[in-house]
Amino acid sequence: MLIKKLIVLICIMFIFTQSAQAVKVGLQDQVKEVKIASSVPAEIFDARANKVLYEIRPMKYYLFFSKNNLLYVERDRDKIPLNTNRIIIKTKGAGFLCSKRAWYRGKFIITSKATNYATLINDIPLEEYLKGVVPSEMPSKWNDEALKAQAIAARSYAVATSAAGKHASRGFDLVDTTQDQVYGGASAEKKRTSKAVDDTKGIVLVQDKRVLPTYYHASSGGQTKVWNSGSSFLKTVPSFDGNLKKNGHGVGMSQHGANNLAAKGYNAYQILNYFYKDFKFAKLSDNWDI
Repeated sequence: MLIKKLIVLICIMFIFTQSAQAVKVGLQDQVKEVKIASSVPAEIFDARANKVLYEIRPMKYYLFFSKNNLLYVERDRDKIPLNTNRIIIKTKGAGFLCSKRAWYRGKFIITSKATNYATLINDIPLEEYLKGVVPSEMPSKWNDEALKAQAIAARSYAVATSAAGKHASRGFDLVDTTQDQVYGGASAEKKRTSKAVDDTKGIVLVQDKRVLPTYYHASSGGQTKVWNSGSSFLKTVPSFDGNLKKNGHGVGMSQHGANNLAAKGYNAYQILNYFYKDFKFAKLSDNWDI
């Protein structure tokens, strides 16, 4: 029987730092070298002095590495010192940056610490980040309402995890793997999943004015569970993922279950109400640049 419930979106003014308007995704952490390209001309800035250090030509790879805690760029065997340990790479106009064999929106940040290693970070607006997450976490051919439920869950997880400072000591908010959420950048984007993100723009799950880390997984094998310590928004329910064996931690929303519920007529909000409890839907304020 379908849940009959009026969904009220509550506007809440969340107070975060300026940097919270975008998320910083760690693409590579403490590696010997970082390879970067751009679809259009781009510039390298000293992140501390906001000064242009070097220009990047389109569709050519540049190698970045650290030596004695300073960054260098290498192109055509020329090794050019940048005399800083933190740079920002921005496209000149609309374009994409490339690394790890994928294209990305937003900016790249490369940092170096006390060792001869570099870290690559994608600094990107939250909603654009989600367009690279949803198709990486859920097949784009699945039911529209399941895709929208995934978009809301992914947004809530990203905001809550960023606010909690899970990776703050490493200089970013999230990683691009299942340790947080799989993120494939602009290369992963699909029309239907991008629409699901747009259709749910800014919507998150909250409890006591706090955005919830809405855990989810592929399938539970019949029944969802809660963490050993328990969380007041988590509950144990039949997962509706059929005869699929358990794939993932089993906590929160079953993605296969969400798709099966959508096929039964549940909308995205009813799906989320099924898998989580004691929360409200809210919409992020404009402070989040969305």
